[in-house]
Amino acid sequence: MSSQQNVLRQRAVANKEPSPPPAQSEDAPRREEVVWGKTPGGEVFRVPTTHDVLTTLFHPGYPKSHLDLLNLGLLSLQLVIFFLLPRHPSQIFFFFYFAFWRGAYDAGLGWVLTKQSKKKWIVREVQRRGWLDADRQPAVRNWIRDQLQGKMGKDYDFDELPLEYNTWLLFRQAVDVILVNDFLSYCMFAFSCFRVPEGLSFIVHLCRWIGGILLIVFNLWVKTEAHNVVKDYGWYWGDVFFQRGALVFDGVFEMAPHPMYSVGYAGYYGLSLIAGSYAVLFVSLAAHAAQFAFLLFFENPHIERMYGQPKAIAKRTPLVYTHTKAASASSFNAVAGPSNGPVIEADPADILATPAATEGETATETELETEIEIDDAHQHIVGENRKISKHQVKPSIASSISSGGDVPRYRKPASQHDLLNKYFRRDTVVLRNLDLLRANDFMLALMLVYSLGLAFLPHMSNSAMLRVHFLHALTWCIIHYVILGLFLKAQSQNKYIVRHFMKHYHYSGNDGGGAIAEAFTNWKVIYNLSMCMTYASVLRFACVDRLGTVSCIGVAWKTYSIPHDWTVGNELLRHTLGLLLVGLHVWASMESFEVLGVFGWFFGDFFMEEFPAHLEYTGIYRYLNNPEAMGGAAWFGLALISGSKLVLSLAVFRHLANWWFLSSVENPHMRKLYGDSLRKEAGFVKVMKSVASKNVRIFESRAGRHAPELKRVVKEVKGTFDKVYEETAEAVEEFLAKSRPKISEVVEDTKFLLQQSRERLVITRVASDLSSYDKSQYKVTILPSSSGSKGFHLGEPITVKWEAPSKHSRKDWIGLYRVGANTSTLVTKTSSLGMWVPVHDEEWEGDLFLGLNTSSAPKDTNGTVTFKADTLPWLVGQYEIRYHHDGKYNVMSMDEPLEIFVDKPTELNFDSVRETLMHVVPLCLDSDPSLIPLSCKALQTPNVHHTFPKDLTGMSADSTGGGGGAGDGPSAVDDDPDRDPDDFSFWSEKQAKRICAAIQQVFDVEYVPEVVVADANLSSLASRILLSKEILETS
Repeated sequence: MSSQQNVLRQRAVANKEPSPPPAQSEDAPRREEVVWGKTPGGEVFRVPTTHDVLTTLFHPGYPKSHLDLLNLGLLSLQLVIFFLLPRHPSQIFFFFYFAFWRGAYDAGLGWVLTKQSKKKWIVREVQRRGWLDADRQPAVRNWIRDQLQGKMGKDYDFDELPLEYNTWLLFRQAVDVILVNDFLSYCMFAFSCFRVPEGLSFIVHLCRWIGGILLIVFNLWVKTEAHNVVKDYGWYWGDVFFQRGALVFDGVFEMAPHPMYSVGYAGYYGLSLIAGSYAVLFVSLAAHAAQFAFLLFFENPHIERMYGQPKAIAKRTPLVYTHTKAASASSFNAVAGPSNGPVIEADPADILATPAATEGETATETELETEIEIDDAHQHIVGENRKISKHQVKPSIASSISSGGDVPRYRKPASQHDLLNKYFRRDTVVLRNLDLLRANDFMLALMLVYSLGLAFLPHMSNSAMLRVHFLHALTWCIIHYVILGLFLKAQSQNKYIVRHFMKHYHYSGNDGGGAIAEAFTNWKVIYNLSMCMTYASVLRFACVDRLGTVSCIGVAWKTYSIPHDWTVGNELLRHTLGLLLVGLHVWASMESFEVLGVFGWFFGDFFMEEFPAHLEYTGIYRYLNNPEAMGGAAWFGLALISGSKLVLSLAVFRHLANWWFLSSVENPHMRKLYGDSLRKEAGFVKVMKSVASKNVRIFESRAGRHAPELKRVVKEVKGTFDKVYEETAEAVEEFLAKSRPKISEVVEDTKFLLQQSRERLVITRVASDLSSYDKSQYKVTILPSSSGSKGFHLGEPITVKWEAPSKHSRKDWIGLYRVGANTSTLVTKTSSLGMWVPVHDEEWEGDLFLGLNTSSAPKDTNGTVTFKADTLPWLVGQYEIRYHHDGKYNVMSMDEPLEIFVDKPTELNFDSVRETLMHVVPLCLDSDPSLIPLSCKALQTPNVHHTFPKDLTGMSADSTGGGGGAGDGPSAVDDDPDRDPDDFSFWSEKQAKRICAAIQQVFDVEYVPEVVVADANLSSLASRILLSKEILETS
């Protein structure tokens, strides 16, 4: 058996310098070559010879099975109907008849093959119904054996071959019926629609026929060549049932992607040309589209499932030169120096990987191929001499630490991963990765909104257009003062904008100021853009009339009309006062900018702490604390000039919005930043109070005997106003103080309800046969963790011991739930969210019970199961274990709650953070030795449970063909001497999300997975966390 397994996945590979084949006499007998197959269960068998469908169906020398006779009868029936029915009824009949067979092909076979690919459904159904079981269904089995043996060669033995292979042969028979009838019904439909188009010249008709015939001949050639390459094994999707060698891509498969589904349908369009019918053309297009749907929804996913080799994410492969590149760059280097561009090293996995299409071979009479495994292919590739690129990056801090010195022993070579993250950071592609806090993205969204809005803007009356401009200006007021004000307030309180950029974007070299600088740069652009859109007219277009402008000036312009007589009424006065207010606005803004500079104009103290925090009351600030209030004078001036109530309402709204911005955003931040040094009264206010006090004293001296009474009335009025103000302020403060805990409670309750609603997305199924089971015989026990308690570190595997009676169901399963998620101890009513494991894991495939051993009652009454990887909870808290019956939600046993915790460092410094990550990161990477940092391997215990991608767990090393490059498989541990000991990689983004969740729970710092993937280094990640904490703790 071992020798058979060694030959299973072998393929002949030409050497780099092939030697001439040995001389062989033409009369020498050809050596019989053997092809082996392997079932999913591991049984190896000899693959018999098969024959193509046309030969077995139409050649009189081959015996015909019952399904062949059915197939020939259906084909004959189509020909009879075509000749008997009139033209129009024939068209209708064959249209629906072809639609039926096309649906049976693309929808029916696609559905069945998908279930077989995922769950081995066809084989399981044949096994469940006992069709090939001599004891359960002897008559059915004998009939199937007779049908198959008559079509196969002498090397076929029905009783010796496995169930999967015989099931595939039976499936082939059904596929032949569908494919042949699908083809003939299309041809009959095309012939029934045949016509000679009128109004065309003889040359056009000749070209139409020649083109159609050439397309049909090309179609037949493509199909024939494709079958010669993939043979019956690939033609009938044999890899869905069993494995039979590596896939081969040559011949026609090098001409076009998926030639059987793409250019292989050229004959449809050739027949459409000959038929001269648009109906045939549109039916051809629909049928071709259905075939592409079959490719998209079944074929490609199956190929990825079956042959896809997952590539490690963030794997740092050094860049090297190729000889061609080095030679071509020599002339340039003579002038510019040795600066060859980086060429990515060819990944051995890419060279030896299985191509992305279903190809394979079943041995035929005319051609057999012996597949020979070449184990040294990878060694040949890795053994190539490599030249280090000029792009070198400085090694991380961990490189120095791990090497035991202050100076690194080597310069880490540049990798494609590092260069990609250097030049690309969540770039916007169409609308993907759109971030409105990035200025470019904000302007992109703005352009799209205006372009689409103008394109779909209907023709409106002047009054309607005026309302549109009013709403447009109001919207920009809200954006500039309220929305940006809220963002600025959040920035003042918790560094929201900086936190956003730190969370979503990677900065090379852990540049702590990079996030601050980028956040402030984007803020400046967005703030300036919104201010311009609020104040100025930025868009004008004309068709017949002017359709208007934007913002306040746009509304004022739309409502303004030039007076006919400036001397009548108050027209001249309104224009004069309005222009004065506009001038006051311009002067106040210029004076404010003169004092503030660009730093204060763009609220730089909200972002950066490097600038000295001191106040200078010069210029206009000598007289006013908030000269910005005068900045709204232009709005009132425009209202006076236009005489419009709409503009006046905008001016009032802008004034109130600016007052809210000053009182709720800017002033609190100023008090927080400058404290007691903040001036309470400006020069103008002091002067006005001084003048008022002086006038009061003069008034009191002249009031005589009435002065005390007037003074008492004034004090009472003032006291009344002060009392009302104080009571109002106290009431508001009391309301906010009382509401804050309630609001926090509502927020927490909302989070809990959202979590609970996610957990409750399950339809509870309960069993009806519980009376025959004794719950006291069921027991689950959580085995102690590495610390000897029921406290498990985040990511640490949880092992559970179970006990059950001998007649327990093979579908029993154990779930892990948050404490409090289920109120009942009898029935589980919430979803496990993937945190469950079957009691008999070997009888399950994913979440599907295979049921292969249901006929015999289980004898084992105890065992252990382990929660690991995706079945673990990745949030700290208390959880409980529940044993469930028969694949349903009846609870048979529970254990005491367990706790998921995470270790937090007692102090924040580089060593403590890195040490914490050295514990957390390997757990998040499932302790996979090919992923975790080399610096962490010494900390791994021998009994660690490794969890690899599902695609890799079902095949042994032999069954994967020995291919794949270093580091691309679970057993490939990268010992590259150039590798930084702190580097790590991922199989999927899900593992990066785990690290993000752990970092948030340990350090209270949020990152998106892209940032962690970009670092992929313990020291870099530790430095990033320290810089983030330093920046955020200053808020």
